Amino acid sequence: MLPSRGELAGDLEADGVEVQVRPLSVLRRSLASPTGLVSVIAAAARDAASLAALIRQRGVVLVHSNTSVVLGGAAAAARARVPHIWHVREIYSRFGRAWPAYRRVLLSAHALPCVSHASAKQFGVSERVRIVYDGLAVERVRAPRAAARERLGLDAAAPTITVLGRISDWKGQDVLVRALADPMLASRGVIGLIAGEVWPGADDRLARVLSLADSLGVRDRLRLLGFREDVETVYGASDVVAVPSTQPDPLPGAAIEAAAAGCAIVASAAGGLPEIIRDRETGRLIAAGDSAALARVSAELLDDSWERERLGAAAAADVHTRFAPARLRAAVNALYGEVLGG
Repeated sequence: MLPSRGELAGDLEADGVEVQVRPLSVLRRSLASPTGLVSVIAAAARDAASLAALIRQRGVVLVHSNTSVVLGGAAAAARARVPHIWHVREIYSRFGRAWPAYRRVLLSAHALPCVSHASAKQFGVSERVRIVYDGLAVERVRAPRAAARERLGLDAAAPTITVLGRISDWKGQDVLVRALADPMLASRGVIGLIAGEVWPGADDRLARVLSLADSLGVRDRLRLLGFREDVETVYGASDVVAVPSTQPDPLPGAAIEAAAAGCAIVASAAGGLPEIIRDRETGRLIAAGDSAALARVSAELLDDSWERERLGAAAAADVHTRFAPARLRAAVNALYGEVLGG
């Protein structure tokens, strides 16, 4: 069940999975207040009737909501009296006074698989919480450095630091910009690459990043790559990949995939990132939002190609083992069996 047709719908149908598209109640950040929470729960209750009818018609025995911001599945499962699993891929650190109420709603599920210990921690001690790490969804590789640099129009010798992912107010693109202005990177002429687009309707976030770059005098050393299908090109052109999230990130796929490609990663020591990257073993960790630390650690790695290769190789070996798709499938199958009583 999807809220709209997109690339995912086609991929699922190509694998023989039936897809239905219909509106789903979604809890958005703009509704993170007691009043907003009441309104979205009411909308979920309205969804419940039609979804519950489908559950009964198809003989569905279990409903799995694949994100904790979608509410319709819980209401429909309760109405149809079938078990409900609520997958938690979020950390609600900015939910404020609305969090205790929503926490009680989520704990109504039969099981709460959480994508990291960081996302599970917000529930305290509960027998319904499980840690189920995401699997590596696609195989990532690095294109040859010279070819990747040529494709992106970069100088072959220019040192680069890259941030991949949606441009947002907490993914850390601004931290990269501030780091570029630090003397440790400015003296080396480091180029910052930003690969990713803004969320629809959030163009102001990109404008703020560019304004900051202009004010710090680093606009000429910042490259906006936009959304790239050829992620291997971005990896290949990058000396360092930064994941400088300023807020706790539950388990960022950008870090897992960059690690799988063998990139040298510098990441914030917050949220689920320390569960992906181990400091000085498979990458480097810094305090969240610390642009000076990003500059210092990146400069160390830019000056030591052997260490970059060592960390990248160790990261690739590690994530291919711990985040293998087979482990995710086994964990989900085991959870289904547990909830359905074997």
